[in-house]
Amino acid sequence: MISSAALPLSASPNVAVLIASFYFFYFALIGVHIIFVPKILSEVGYNPLDIGIIFASAPLVRFAIPFLFLRGFRLNQKTFFAALALMGLSAIGFYSALEYFWPLLIVNILFGIGISLILPYIEVISLEQIGRERYGRIRMFGSLGFIAVSLVLVEFLTTPYIGISFLISMALTTLLFGALIALRQHGVASNECGATDNLCFFSIRDHIPLWIGFFLMQVSFGPFYNFFTIYTTDHGISLNTTVWLWSFGVIAEIVMFYFQGPLLRGNLLRLLQVTAFITALRWLIVAFFPDSTPLLFASQSLHAFSFALFHTAAIAMLFELYSARRRLSQQFFFGISYGLGGFVGAIGAGALYQYTPTFLFIGGAVAALGAAVAFWVTKKH
Repeated sequence: MISSAALPLSASPNVAVLIASFYFFYFALIGVHIIFVPKILSEVGYNPLDIGIIFASAPLVRFAIPFLFLRGFRLNQKTFFAALALMGLSAIGFYSALEYFWPLLIVNILFGIGISLILPYIEVISLEQIGRERYGRIRMFGSLGFIAVSLVLVEFLTTPYIGISFLISMALTTLLFGALIALRQHGVASNECGATDNLCFFSIRDHIPLWIGFFLMQVSFGPFYNFFTIYTTDHGISLNTTVWLWSFGVIAEIVMFYFQGPLLRGNLLRLLQVTAFITALRWLIVAFFPDSTPLLFASQSLHAFSFALFHTAAIAMLFELYSARRRLSQQFFFGISYGLGGFVGAIGAGALYQYTPTFLFIGGAVAALGAAVAFWVTKKH
């Protein structure tokens, strides 16, 4: 499935293959969830605000979870296995809950809890064993999974329940590879120290502008992750073309992941500024040219910067800033950005698209510019 020859030499080949496989299926799962589930919900009969609420629920819980770790809760192997089980069971729950708002909302919240605990655990293992310069070459297998499932599912999505079946199968395969990785980590030393160790005190207050930037950057993705498929098809772009737009963005992301190593040797904060500004430009292109296929493809090419380069620069910076509490810093990154930022972005996007649809991606651009300003303030301080 995945050749060990393509993986970084600094990690054990077996571990590297397992991590690459995990990324492949985890992001295939995410691909089904963010590309197709909004469209599925729209076809079932949910309105834009309902969809926004459903997709905002899981990020809100993901924001709250990291604060448990400040009270002594640990992201250890036992917690990781529990998160894998929760993700798998909640994915199965989508099938019976699909047409009922409140059950679906609850299932999506549980699904969000599961996936929010899983990725930070794997990310720390990847950075510890592979390093930030080679991280992209193994993380790109996640992008390959994302693009693969989007191209396959679009050919088979004749009923909403086929899409949910894909969601379940990707979740269960992710569970398998996640469990195999965790089992191989049994007994491996970790530099993560105890919650009560004063030397390991964790606080975001020393870097507030940085965390505001992470939050705003993910708010800006609210229109994209929750409504891009609906938005483009409403403006006359076919579903097949929309899937190719998603896929093209992921191809750009893969290229960046593979070649980004030299860029990460420089100033990580400057990279965050530049990628936030490019993201604002990307959303403005989508806002002003929603029916132009060439310009939409041009905007998707910027996904290389607004996601791939930004993501690696962000987690690498936190990996260094909070060297003693790496798992906790990654947990807060996903909680504050993908959690709180995803919640605000989803709710805001749902309201904008229902009441002032022409301002949907303009709102995203404003949030991205706010992130660029926050990173500039961080640099000054």
